[in-house]
Amino acid sequence: MDKEFTQKMHDLLNSLRDEIHQKLIATNADFRAIVEEMDPKDSIDVASDDVDRKMLEALGSQDVKRLRAIEAALLRIQQGRYGICLKCSCKIPPERLEALPYAVMCVNCQRDDERRNR
Repeated sequence: MDKEFTQKMHDLLNSLRDEIHQKLIATNADFRAIVEEMDPKDSIDVASDDVDRKMLEALGSQDVKRLRAIEAALLRIQQGRYGICLKCSCKIPPERLEALPYAVMCVNCQRDDERRNR
């Protein structure tokens, strides 16, 4: 990968990460407001596992998965392994990375992986 493209992807990944962070913060603030509006007696009675479940629902599993993928992609950039397919070690085409900046496999390996997991 050339440095200019890698820097562009680094900036994009950071932007995506910041977007998710803002969304999670907003969600967390909404959740906090709901808890604060509860009667003090009710908030004491709420079981911790129920609160944890609601918090996880509020966070959204897709956002959490996406955030982890973005963090992993940023780490690959730092390690100089960004844009290399984890399966076949070929270069991932720039067009794929522009469409999915945290892609870990080239199109062929991804397709094969998806067929196997059906």
